[in-house]
Amino acid sequence: MPGKFELKKAKDSQFYFNLKSSNGQTILTSEMYKTKPSALNGIESVKKNAPDEKRYTKKVSASGKPYFVLKAGNNQVIGQSELYDTEKARDSGLESVKKNAVGAKTADLSEQA
Repeated sequence: MPGKFELKKAKDSQFYFNLKSSNGQTILTSEMYKTKPSALNGIESVKKNAPDEKRYTKKVSASGKPYFVLKAGNNQVIGQSELYDTEKARDSGLESVKKNAVGAKTADLSEQA
């Protein structure tokens, strides 16, 4: 079963999405978008770029926790992972994004309170 994107609306009326794996765990969170169409374009960009290893940058937070960022072809960040305890866990999360993004459906939760 593939993952799914959940499109949501933040308190400041901007939009964002999470990519969830088939077990329901969030594996990628988007940047904030001013409009719903922009956020939907962001989802399409994740689907397009997720399979490409070169689109990922592996990083370490100020607190020493590994994470990764997914960038579009124009080098703009389109999503970021959670902070992981180990590099192995981060790499596993990255592989999960590559596997789950392409076939993922989108659940529009932006109209919910």
